[in-house]
Amino acid sequence: MRRLPGITVVTALAVLASVAPAQAARPEDRPAHPRTSPALSATTTPPGTTTTGTRTRSGRQAAFTRAARTYGVPESVLLAVSYLESRWEGHDGRPSVSAGYGPMHLVDGRAAPGRPHGTGEDPRGDETRPRLIAVPSIAKDRPRDTLRRAAELTGLPPDRLREDASANIMGGAALLADYRRRAGGSPRDDPAGWYEAVARYPGTRERGAADEDAAFSFADEVYATIRAGAARVTDDGERVVLPATPDLPAPLSPPAPSAPSAPPAPSTPPSVSPASSPAFLAAFARPAPAKPSGPSEPRAPLPLERRASPTEPPAVPPTEPPAVPPSASPTPTQAATPTPIPAKKIAMMPAPGPDCPKSVSCEWLPAAYERLPGGGYGNHDRSDGPREIDYIVIHDGETSYDAMTRLAKDPTYLSWHFTIRSADGHIAQHLRARDIGWHAGNWYVNSRSIGLEHEGYLAKGGAWYTEAMYLASAKLVRHLAAKYDIPLDRAHILGHDNVPATTPETVAGMHEDPGPYWDWAHYFELLGRPLRASGGDAARSVLIRPDYGTNRPGFTGCGGGCRDLGAASVWLRTRPSATAPLVKDIGKHPTGDSTYSVYDHAARASTGQRYALAERRGDWTAIWYLGQKAWFHDPATAPTSVRASGPLVTPRPGRSPIKVYGRAYPMKPAYPRGVPAQALTPLQYSIPAGQAYSSGPATRGSYLRAASFDPSEHRVVTGDARYRQIQFGHRIMFVRASDVRSVTG
Repeated sequence: MRRLPGITVVTALAVLASVAPAQAARPEDRPAHPRTSPALSATTTPPGTTTTGTRTRSGRQAAFTRAARTYGVPESVLLAVSYLESRWEGHDGRPSVSAGYGPMHLVDGRAAPGRPHGTGEDPRGDETRPRLIAVPSIAKDRPRDTLRRAAELTGLPPDRLREDASANIMGGAALLADYRRRAGGSPRDDPAGWYEAVARYPGTRERGAADEDAAFSFADEVYATIRAGAARVTDDGERVVLPATPDLPAPLSPPAPSAPSAPPAPSTPPSVSPASSPAFLAAFARPAPAKPSGPSEPRAPLPLERRASPTEPPAVPPTEPPAVPPSASPTPTQAATPTPIPAKKIAMMPAPGPDCPKSVSCEWLPAAYERLPGGGYGNHDRSDGPREIDYIVIHDGETSYDAMTRLAKDPTYLSWHFTIRSADGHIAQHLRARDIGWHAGNWYVNSRSIGLEHEGYLAKGGAWYTEAMYLASAKLVRHLAAKYDIPLDRAHILGHDNVPATTPETVAGMHEDPGPYWDWAHYFELLGRPLRASGGDAARSVLIRPDYGTNRPGFTGCGGGCRDLGAASVWLRTRPSATAPLVKDIGKHPTGDSTYSVYDHAARASTGQRYALAERRGDWTAIWYLGQKAWFHDPATAPTSVRASGPLVTPRPGRSPIKVYGRAYPMKPAYPRGVPAQALTPLQYSIPAGQAYSSGPATRGSYLRAASFDPSEHRVVTGDARYRQIQFGHRIMFVRASDVRSVTG
C-alpha cells in the first residue's frame, strides 16, 4: 500500500475520530479498520409534506479545514474542487451517474453504469413514421478508480470513503496532494501552485487531447470559483462557505492543449511555467459578484470566451448557398440570386468547429447517419436548408457520459445535439444546429429545438447534477440562445418533462427528466436571467419560485426511499389544505389519481413556470392548471411564488370549452401536392370559460416533412392558421389563436 510521505493511517484516523463511521465494508474492499458505529442515516418526510430545511451545522466546513491541514492542500482549492464536483453534498453515500461518491466525488471504477432512458416514448414523435427503440447494450468503459486510490493513500476502507462525508473529504485531499507531488511539487499553502493537480482531479486528462482540454477547463473553473467565492446550505443542513479571493495570484502550470499522447510517468513531472492560457485569463478577468445571501447564493454568469477546441467537425464548403425554404415557390430571380435568410433564429451554415462558446471544453463526436437494413435510416434528420429554432430542451441521460456518447454513434438509437459530462463539464456535440435530433418525443418540438443531454439521474442514486455541469450547460445555452435568438425563459428553455405529447395516446408515456431535482433557479442565475418578480401587485400571473434549498416537497418512487431533498417543484391540490387530494391529470392518469412519485409530474408546478393567478386564500395560492383550479402552499414567511407580468389568454365568448393541442400544425389546405396533410388531433384536455393561461406571441402553424434519407427531399409547410403557446399544466401546449382572446397580464 503506497501512501503520501509523512501521512500515516494513524494521522488520518486521528483527524476523523469525531466522525461516525459507516456500515461494514463490502468483502471485496478488504477494510483494514473495522467500524464501531453506524453512519448518520438520511432523514425522510412523508411524501407530499413540504418541509423547510433550516438546520445549519459546522461539521462539513470543519472537515474541509481538517483535511486541508492534514495533507497540506490549500483549503480554498479543496473547497472549490468539491463545489464543482458535488456542490459540497454528501448524497447520503449514494453514487452519481458516473459512480462518484461524496463531496469529493471519489469514483468507484468497479460500479456498473446506469441504463439510459429510451422506452415508453417514441423519441421522433411523428406517428406517420413511428420509431420505437430498444436500448442497446453498452460495454462499460471503466473510469479511473479514485475511490480505491484514496483508500491506499489514507488507509481508510473504501466503504467508509463512500458513506462518510468527512472521510470522503479526507480522501479527496489526499488525491490532490498526490497529484501535486506527481507534478513535481510539494504541499504548500499557495493555491497558485496547484493548477496541474486540480486539472488531474476529474480523472479524464489522460484519455486524449479533447479530455486534456476538458481537464484544463475544469481547473480554470476551479480558480474562477476561488476568486468569486461561493456559499450554500447542503441538503443535510450543512452551511459551507468559500470566501472570495478576488486578488488571487495567477496559478502556475496551465499547459496549452496538446496532441493525444501517453501521460508522463509520475517520476517525470511536467515543467512549471506561469499561467498564460486564454481560458484562464478570460475566467480570471471576471469581476467578483456581490456579497451572497440566503441558503443558495447566485453566481454571476461567466464569460463565453476560451481557447479553441482540439477537435472540430468537418467544415462545410463555403460555396454552398443557403437553401430557399421549401414552402416557398421560388421565382426565376430567386433561383438565380438566393434570397438572404434573416439571421434571427435561423440555423444555417455551421462554422468550422463545434458550435460552443470558447469558454468551455467542447469536441465534435458526430452522431450516426446511415441507412438501415430493411429500410429506414438513423439516427436523426439532416437539413440542407435553414431551420428556425424556438426551444432548447434540457434532458438527463440516466447513464454515463461515456455510454451516451457511444449511443449517439448507433444508427438504431435516438439522437440529440450535445452531451455534457458531470465530472468536469466537458461537452460533446453530435449534431449541427440545423439538423433535427430525435430526442423530445414530439416531432413539432424536435423540428424547432436543440437537445442537451446531461450526465445525471432524475432520482435513482440521489440528485447528482454537479456545479461543473451546470456551469458548462449554462454557458452553452447562453451561447446558443444569443446565436439563434431564443428567449431565456421557461417557455423556451424547456425540460423534457415540459414537452407536450402529440396525441392523446402518447400523453402517459412522455418522459419526466430532468425532474424536480434540477435547480432551475440556480440555472437561470448562471444564464444571467434570474427568476424575479415583475408587474407589482397588479400582476395577474405568478412565477413559481420556491427556495430550492429549503423547499422539501417529499417524493416516493426513488428506489430505496426518497431522501429529504430540496426541490424545484410544488404540489398542486384541489383545495387550500395540506390534506386535500392532488389535482387530477386525465391524460397522465385516465382512470386513477395523481401520485407523489418523483416520476409523476401530473400535480406539480416547477420553478420558473408562469401561470395565471386564479385566487389567493390565506397561505395558499391558486392557479389555472389543466382546466381546473389548483392550489399550492405559498405562505408569506416562506413564499413559493412571486408576482409576474405577461400576456394571458382566455376562451373567446361562445367558443368554450376550447381544444388544446400538443403541436402547432397547419390546416389541411396549406399542404402542397405530395405532402400528406397531418391530422390536427387535439389532446384530451379542454379550457372552460372563465379560465386564463399564460401565453406567448402568436405563431403560424408549420410542419417539416422529413421522411427521406436525402435532405433535399424535405419540405416545410407553413399555413395561415395561428396558434398561441400556453403553460397549460406541467407541460406547454397550444391553442388556436382564433379560439382565445388576449387578457392584460
